Parts: sequence; structure tokens; C-alpha cells
Amino acid sequence: MKHLIIRGIGIAASVFALNVFPQQGERDDPELQYVEPFQVFDNLYYIGAEWVASWLLVTDQGLIVFDALYDELTDMAINNIRSLGFDPNDIRYLIGSHAHYYHIGGAARFQQEFSAVVMMTEEDWLMTEGAAQFREYPRPVRHLSASDGSTLTLGRTRLQFMKTPGHTPGVLSTRFTVYDKGYPHTAFMFGGVGLNFNGVGQAERYVESVRRLQALQGIEVNIPNHAPAADVFARRDRLAERAEGDPHPFVDPEGWDNFLALWLERGERYLQQQRELAN
Repeated sequence: MKHLIIRGIGIAASVFALNVFPQQGERDDPELQYVEPFQVFDNLYYIGAEWVASWLLVTDQGLIVFDALYDELTDMAINNIRSLGFDPNDIRYLIGSHAHYYHIGGAARFQQEFSAVVMMTEEDWLMTEGAAQFREYPRPVRHLSASDGSTLTLGRTRLQFMKTPGHTPGVLSTRFTVYDKGYPHTAFMFGGVGLNFNGVGQAERYVESVRRLQALQGIEVNIPNHAPAADVFARRDRLAERAEGDPHPFVDPEGWDNFLALWLERGERYLQQQRELAN
């Protein structure tokens, strides 16, 4: 993917920042989308595709997957889990960031094949019961609903959830701990950053959500659900070349702040556009 430098923001934002996804055929092609899975932290691995992410969090009591991808990309994620040396039958939870097909289109497979428990917000579970946005997908069976401020504990791992509506009515964002050679860092996944929606109310909620995230303290690691949104692959390459004593390239509190500043600026601009369209 080509990248565009956004001056004055302090990060290189991908074409994703302009809401330009790859063409349908390109993004659905598992050969074009294949990314060799890689370890990011002691307990976190990337198992996703080029354009849309999936992450594997390893705990002492089983596995947690963030987002299921869809169609043949789901096959890719499952095969990636195996190639990393883990057993998909050990997946205990699948966390769905939001109910767009490219994040949860494969959730039903995780339920049926591995008995994974799927968690989303109530608002986005309701989306799975209505008309599909963008394209159809196998609907998962309703399992657990996460509320704002709720937690999930698996062994010694604890996830803290926030509802950050805007991209969808019930975007689910997650705070958790990752470890670099045993040293803990606070990671966060903003579950829906894109502006591919319509309506003043939804745009207002989006801006409010970003501002809530800006008020969080201590976030060190940005875990995006679209890899290009936070330079995941450039950081991967730097991680592979990391020398003893070098900082971890994914531990970047300033990058997190700049990421939110970018999306707040774009969200406020988009909100103004939606207000003008409504008049």
C-alpha cells in the first residue's frame, strides 16, 4: 500500500486515513493479502491480513483472538495460529471490535469449529440481526455483550472494555497488558477509527469517543484493527532489527497521542461536513 505523509501530525498515516481501502478483489484475495504471522510481544501476535488486522493474545488459560476476518482471510488467520505453534481449539474468546463483515465475518466459524465465545457490544450484536452493511456474511450466534467499563479475565490476563461509538453504534475498544521480555506495557485497541458512515449523530458520537480516549492515562502501545492505520508493518520491520537495549518500536506513547490527534481532527472535519449535508 502507498503511504501519505500528513504534515504537522507527527506520524505517517496510510491511505486508510483517507478511507481508501484496496479494491474489493485485491482485499479479498488471500494470496495478495497474506502476511506471515509474527510475534510483537511476549503474549501478542499478529495473525491478520495486509489490509485488516487480527491479533492473538496468549494467556495462561487459553487464547484470545481479536477479530475474525472473513471468508478465505479467516482461513489464513486460523492457519497462522497453527503455524505459530498454537492450537485453535485453545481459543476461549473472540473479541469483535465491531459488526462489519471484515471483522466478524468469520466469527461463526470460530464458534462452530473451536467453541470460542464471541463478545461484542449489545449495539453491534443488534447489527448482526439486521441488514448487513457493505455485504452479507455468516451471522454468529449471540454470546456475550460487553458494556462500557466491563472487564473479562482469563487466567492472569484482564481485558478492560470501553464503548466508543461512532464508526458503528457500539464499537468495542479494549485495554490490556502486553509484555516485552517480561516487562509490562499498557496496550489499547481503538475498535473503529474509520469515517465510512453517515449522519450527524454518529459523527458527534465519534468525536466524543476520540476525546474520551484522549483522556486516558498511561497508554503506551497502539494495537489497531487495520494494520496500516498505525504503521504496524514498518514497526514489525524495526522490531526484527532491534538490537539489545533498543526500545521496542511498538511502545510509543507519543505515537498513540498523535494517532488520536489525527483522528480527532479528521472526525471534527467530517462532523462539519455531515452538518452541512443535513442543512
